[in-house]
Amino acid sequence: MAAMVIVNNPGDWNTVYWPLLHAEWNGWTPTDLVFPFFLFAVGVSITLSAATAGHISGIVRRGLTILGVGLFLAGFPFFNLTTWRIPGVLQRIAVCYLCAALLVRTLARPDRPRIAIGRLSWVVTGLVVGYAVLMQLVPATGGHAGDLTPAGNLGAWLDRALMGGHLWRPDWDPEGLLSTMPAVATTLMGVIAGYSRVNVPPATWRRRLMAGGLVCTVIGLAWSPWFPINKSLWTSSYVLFTGGLAAILLAACSQWADEDPGEWKARTSEPLVALGRNAMLLFVLSGLVGRIIGVVHVDDAAQVSLKSWIYATAYAPFASPKNASLLFALTNLALLYVLLAALHTRRWYWKV
Repeated sequence: MAAMVIVNNPGDWNTVYWPLLHAEWNGWTPTDLVFPFFLFAVGVSITLSAATAGHISGIVRRGLTILGVGLFLAGFPFFNLTTWRIPGVLQRIAVCYLCAALLVRTLARPDRPRIAIGRLSWVVTGLVVGYAVLMQLVPATGGHAGDLTPAGNLGAWLDRALMGGHLWRPDWDPEGLLSTMPAVATTLMGVIAGYSRVNVPPATWRRRLMAGGLVCTVIGLAWSPWFPINKSLWTSSYVLFTGGLAAILLAACSQWADEDPGEWKARTSEPLVALGRNAMLLFVLSGLVGRIIGVVHVDDAAQVSLKSWIYATAYAPFASPKNASLLFALTNLALLYVLLAALHTRRWYWKV
């Protein structure tokens, strides 16, 4: 969540360090790991959530709530029905959560984790292989099979046919319908990681998670010459590559948290807990604040936004362009953290 705030709120999009930008198309940067890592964490949380074990109506309500908040943010502040973006980050999270949670309810039994892991692994395999077949062998109308360009790929054609005029770009969207299919696979990889810890000693679980993560990462890299790692298309190689890295990071974080616990470790991790426990509120506030300061003008004649004025006045004169842009993003995170830390001390959380 901290990385998401920093990535989404630079002072100037034209002066940003490359690790804080998405890859232009094929390839990856550290920023391209943020979203799949979050979906992987959603999958792990499904195995720990009492809501998943409850009535299906609770799962549906949670998914629809996340979807509704995402649509609200997409329309804010003007809510123009002719250009209102339908896909989006929260919308994808909602669909992935719904699909993964319902699949868990259908295929998995918490008391038999091996069976759950086996069944869900087959679903992940089917999703990544099926998506690769569709994207590389099925041509879009008027196009040719294997076209993986932004506007020419099968997913972009489907999005234009069903949601034309309501996409991030006129002819494509990085959170489109078809690419949500492999994003569900990313979420299910997190579910598998969560189930693999049941009735297993923590040290054994971490070793298996590390080994499995390494295998997935290598397979993703080996697949990439034929189906490139691409966040916008959420390619199958990207699913395996990022899912593998997420598993390795989860094992490392578990090792750090469990070894030699002490008061200092609790204190150093508490800021991350404050951000993570109110993840939805953090995402929404970050988006709302960014939109508001971007549309409010301090000089209507010159069309100077409040964000541009703050950046030009308080940041740009005192640091190099890239450092000033980064400091703006860090300040945004710090201010949001102060609010969320205050809520955390009172145990006030926005739960959906």
